[in-house]
Amino acid sequence: MRLPILILHICAGTLAIPSGFFAAMFRKGSRQHALAGDVFVGSMLSMAAAGVWLASMKREPGNIVGGTLTLYLVSTAWTTAKRRIQQTNVLDWGALLVVLSLTVVELTWGIEAAVSPIGRKYDYPPGPYFFLGSVALLATVGDIRLLLQSGSAGGNRIARHLWRMCFGWFIASSSLFLARQKLFPELMRKSGSLLLLSFLPLLVMIFWLVRMSFPTLRAKALDVPR
Repeated sequence: MRLPILILHICAGTLAIPSGFFAAMFRKGSRQHALAGDVFVGSMLSMAAAGVWLASMKREPGNIVGGTLTLYLVSTAWTTAKRRIQQTNVLDWGALLVVLSLTVVELTWGIEAAVSPIGRKYDYPPGPYFFLGSVALLATVGDIRLLLQSGSAGGNRIARHLWRMCFGWFIASSSLFLARQKLFPELMRKSGSLLLLSFLPLLVMIFWLVRMSFPTLRAKALDVPR
């Protein structure tokens, strides 16, 4: 059963990378942006779910947690965009419990890896655990804020959607271009293009977050009636 799941994981991840790029480039709120975004969400959720399944079969706890965090980020980003009115529901409380658990696990494993004689926990050094744990902590704070304010609206809603989508896109890109550099020609490895492709989602995220923080620029970037 492992091979079909692996094929799904690879195909979905390969589709997620370009669809994420197009979703980021199209005018926000446009039909093209929505279509590319739906393809991105579907492919990312398929990739992450297949990855978690494979990691469970191979008994790789670190990848199970990482895949679950990806599922959480993309799904909450999608629901944020689809929710047109400021409100919360029981799913938001469930999402908080999930990401809070992931935060505790990631940071705990990071500490255990740091104090381990071999400097690793489940084959990973402390760095990845602390990095993903910090992201999960940031998302936890965001979920708490969402629940306290009974939802998100305006610029806060857009920012919540943007950074979670872009970080999911970064996970897909870095999993291919950064973690599997041997798959690419030597010229790409030496030129630094693989690093650029890996971190492009984060650069795009910073660009859009800065742009959306200014009302005038935000209005120009959104395809909504004015």
